[in-house]
Amino acid sequence: MLRLASPDDQDTVYSIYMHPDVIPYLGYDPMSEAEFHAVFQELLDCRSFYVLEQEGIIAAFCRTTRQPGRASHVATLGTLAVAPRWRGTGIARQLLEQIFTLLKAQGVLRVELMLEVDNPRAFAFYSKLGFQQEGLMRAAYKRSSDAHYTDEIFMARLLAELPTAAS
Repeated sequence: MLRLASPDDQDTVYSIYMHPDVIPYLGYDPMSEAEFHAVFQELLDCRSFYVLEQEGIIAAFCRTTRQPGRASHVATLGTLAVAPRWRGTGIARQLLEQIFTLLKAQGVLRVELMLEVDNPRAFAFYSKLGFQQEGLMRAAYKRSSDAHYTDEIFMARLLAELPTAAS
């Protein structure tokens, strides 16, 4: 079941977020649960942080951000993670298919995301879902555990055919 996250989800989201297989690819370095409270509160406050429950527990989550003004047909995916127990089960695909349906119903026609170049599993996954690489952001990311900066790949997917200006 896809639903908006609630304050009661903090412990489970924290345990997934801070898992050693997940944390390298999300936007924060490891932190205590007390420190994570502010991060989680920001996710709740955006009113577009979704969790997907499987067998009564949170199996995955993701945040969507709608662009304003002339780009209101665009949404950005972020903070996407799958609980390690659910890796390889199709739960991420299920999450995104439900998110795409929700976004399309809200008028979103283009979905964007960024991922680290050292995450080939995610690149392959998003490519299979129809995302295409549109750019590379050099030195966009730095984990406190790394001496170097990491590039990020910018990808996007159209949810429908869009009219374009004649060339």
